[in-house]
Amino acid sequence: MKLGVDIYTLRSQGWNAFEYLDYAARLGLDTVHFSDLEPFERIDKGYLREVRTHAERLGLSLEAGMGSICPTSTTFRAEQGSAVEQVERMLQVAHELGSPVLRCFLGTNADRHTKQPLSEHILATVDTCRAVRGLAKDLGIKLAIENHAGDLQGRELKALIEEAGPDYVGACIDSGNPLWVAEDPLVTLEHLAPYVVTSHVRDTCVWPHPQGAAVQWVAMGDGNVGIEAWAERFQELCPESSFTLEIITGSPPRVLPYLHPDYWSAYPDTPAAEFARFERLVREGQPFLGAMMVAPAGDIPPEYQAALRVQQRLDFERSVAYCKETLGIGEKT
Repeated sequence: MKLGVDIYTLRSQGWNAFEYLDYAARLGLDTVHFSDLEPFERIDKGYLREVRTHAERLGLSLEAGMGSICPTSTTFRAEQGSAVEQVERMLQVAHELGSPVLRCFLGTNADRHTKQPLSEHILATVDTCRAVRGLAKDLGIKLAIENHAGDLQGRELKALIEEAGPDYVGACIDSGNPLWVAEDPLVTLEHLAPYVVTSHVRDTCVWPHPQGAAVQWVAMGDGNVGIEAWAERFQELCPESSFTLEIITGSPPRVLPYLHPDYWSAYPDTPAAEFARFERLVREGQPFLGAMMVAPAGDIPPEYQAALRVQQRLDFERSVAYCKETLGIGEKT
């Protein structure tokens, strides 16, 4: 199975597209997932072909990505054009890069708390997908919708894909985001496995909190949610997908206050059996006790910024070693 990196893992490095590719090649990776266009100097065909040629020379495959395709989402960037215009533009970028997928998403957990119900956001996302079906099919590119930042649980994303049409819409499964919505990552995998076309993989710690549970992302092998079992099942169920690391360390724990009745207004349809599987992880878990620099979002001193850049590389490289040596993932030695 291909082992890859989502560039968000190394978001503070300030690298351009070619530098990301060179770094991935040095680590013996197989895939680079550009989940946004920030590392690209421009997106004309000539430049994109230069990036693709450089990747091919290094023996790397490429995957392309973008942000929200839901025009009603709190995260949608209307200044960049309509949802359909943005997806059509990015499908062309993906085509020039030789990417078989275009990762995208609905929004974030905030979209579960808007005046519009989540069902309307889902319908708006489906409408965007349907509007670009012809172009996606013509180019042979699948829209890979991620369970992103607490927007959708596994069964909700599965229903969205089936409503839009799995002939051109699939899933970018994220193993860390299920914890934001009180879901065992294995539950998410069980729902989405038939539709997975790519992935964002990272480990997580979860443990009891007076209000419910606390969740913190960690490097691969540092967590307590059974990432080895998840990876083994992923390889069985999704053998054609890449195992793409999106390691996010340095963030403080997130509290899920599910002991408060108000919490459940955003999750009214969560099956008790699925939540029980998450609760078991919580009860058996404990906080991460290893070394990690944690910094709040926003402006931080230059010294902290430098430390975070180093931490991103160290935690990612530890994660690559864990995947190769412990999980046996990766096509290169």
